[in-house]
Amino acid sequence: MRICILIPDAADLTRYDDWQDQAVVIEPLLAAHGLTVEWRAWTDSAPFEADLVLPLMAWGYHRALPRWHAQLDRWQGARFLNPLEILRWNTDKRYLLELAQRGVAIVPTRFHGRLDAAAVDEARTAFGTTDLVVKPPVSAGSDHTWLLRDGAPCPPDALGHAMLVQPMMPMIASEGEYSLFWLAGEFAHAILKRPKSGDFRVQGQFGGQSQAVVPPAAARDLALATLGAIDADLLYARIDMVGDGRGGYALMEIELIEPWLSLDRTADGGKAFAAAIAAAARQPASAG
Repeated sequence: MRICILIPDAADLTRYDDWQDQAVVIEPLLAAHGLTVEWRAWTDSAPFEADLVLPLMAWGYHRALPRWHAQLDRWQGARFLNPLEILRWNTDKRYLLELAQRGVAIVPTRFHGRLDAAAVDEARTAFGTTDLVVKPPVSAGSDHTWLLRDGAPCPPDALGHAMLVQPMMPMIASEGEYSLFWLAGEFAHAILKRPKSGDFRVQGQFGGQSQAVVPPAAARDLALATLGAIDADLLYARIDMVGDGRGGYALMEIELIEPWLSLDRTADGGKAFAAAIAAAARQPASAG
C-alpha cells in the first residue's frame, strides 16, 4: 500500500525546510504497517497513484491561492484524508462565522470584503476595545496579520483588501493559546503556546514558546463542540483557542489541512494515528 503526503513546493523548501523534521517521525510509523510514502509537492499536477493522500505538509498554499483552488479541483476523485470538501472549507477562515451560527464560541469576528478605516472604527466600537487584530481570511503563520494597539490606524497594506477584524484577546498575553489535537477520532494531546513579551504572535519564528499541557475541561468542551459542529470524518484536527476572560474559551482557528502534529508528544508516539491511516488506506475505494 502506498501513501502520498503533500509537502511544500520546491520553490518554498528554503522557507519551509523543517517539513523533514515531521517526515522522519511519520515515515517509520507508516512503514510498520507495510505502507510506503511518496513525498510530493502540493503543486505537482501529475495523477496520484497512491491509495490515500494526506495534505499534512502542503505548506505555502495560502501564498498561491488560485493554484491551490485549481489543485483542489484537479484532485477530485482521489482519496484524501482529511476529505477534499473539508480542505476547501477550511482554507478560508470565514468558516469561523459559520461555526458561530452553529453555536460554537469563537473570538468575535467581522469580515470585510474591502476593509476601510470606517470599518476599523466600527469594530472598535462594537468590540469595546481599542486593540484590534486584522488579518486575511486565508493566511498561515501570522502572514499579513497586524495588531492595532491603542486606536492605531490600519496599515495601508490592509486597506481595500478582504480582511477579518477581531478584538485582541488579552489572555493571549496572560495565559497563552491552547492547541488541542484530535487524531483518529480521539483526543491525542495539547500544547500551550505563549508569545514573547510584548508580542501577540505565538509562533516560534516570532519568539513564541510552547509546552505540553493537560488542557482545562472548558477547553476540551469547546474542542468537542467545534468537532461536533463540523460533523465530518476527520483523520486529524488541531483546535486553537484562547481564554475569554470569563472562565470559558473562544475558538481562534481549527486547522484541518496542514497542522504540525507534534506526534512525539502523543502518549504512544503516533502509533494509533499511523494505524488509522493504514486502516483507511486498506478500505475499498468505494467505502465511505
